[in-house]
Amino acid sequence: MSGILASVDQRTKLVGENRLELLMFRLGTRHVFAINVFKVKEVITVPAFNQMPGSHKNLRGVTNYRGSSIPIIDLRQAIKMKPMADNERHDANVIITEYNRTVQGFLIGSVLNIVNTSWSNIQPPPNSIGKANYLTAITQIEIDGKTELVEIIDVEKVLAEIVDYHIEISEDVLDETVVDHLKGKKVLIVDDSATARQQTRDTLSQLGIEIIEEQDGLRALKLLRRWLDEGKDVQNDLLMMITDAEMPEMDGYMLTAEVRADPRMKDLYITLNTSLSGRFNQAMVEKVGCDKFVSKFQPDLLVEVVQERMRELLQ
Repeated sequence: MSGILASVDQRTKLVGENRLELLMFRLGTRHVFAINVFKVKEVITVPAFNQMPGSHKNLRGVTNYRGSSIPIIDLRQAIKMKPMADNERHDANVIITEYNRTVQGFLIGSVLNIVNTSWSNIQPPPNSIGKANYLTAITQIEIDGKTELVEIIDVEKVLAEIVDYHIEISEDVLDETVVDHLKGKKVLIVDDSATARQQTRDTLSQLGIEIIEEQDGLRALKLLRRWLDEGKDVQNDLLMMITDAEMPEMDGYMLTAEVRADPRMKDLYITLNTSLSGRFNQAMVEKVGCDKFVSKFQPDLLVEVVQERMRELLQ
């Protein structure tokens, strides 16, 4: 099953092209779900695992994966569907993923295939479904000659409900020589995950920073261009833009490229803040021209980047 995944080198070629690959699967129902292949390490048959007394209700247990113990999460239960019954496991698989520097397995149903598509074909979920949903986006893909609605899961929200992410800033990280200068500074956060935006907002708000939010790259670009057309000096008005990599309509790579191509804001300080594995970090930073990379979710490192930028401006 692991052969279904393309090589890392092939996938990194999508960076900066506003394209992505989706691994599509079912959860034992007619619905089709997907996650970005960039986050997937491997797809395996359901391994043996041990149940852990007192663990979170969405955890099926723990298994040994390549010499390390990793949790197995019942994805169906995690997104508030009926848990997968034991007699359904004959058609089940486990997606091994890496998010926010952690490896975990998601128990799913059948794997369909991988599709290469454009972020411009990916749309945010409609507002009418409410804020409690577990989707970051939706799209339509042809499967077996039929156009299917594909729901892209907000894995960061799923994990945030299992793992406690803290926003406390370590005292030894704070630099008193620059902290006072951060009060009132503006930071634009661009991320399709409401959970990720909240984590970043709650961290930086402790420093007195004013947060402006957009949920995808296209909306952020339109906002920046509107400000420019209104005569605002975006490069000086914003301390920085913190953007996710993977977003509907326009990803963070293309957003960065568009900003760099506009002489009115080409020097805007841009930090890429994603849950992608660290082994892609430097290559992505160099390719798209952002200034810094911070892997989610690390409050201290995020604060250090903000303080470093402030120091540059004070020199």
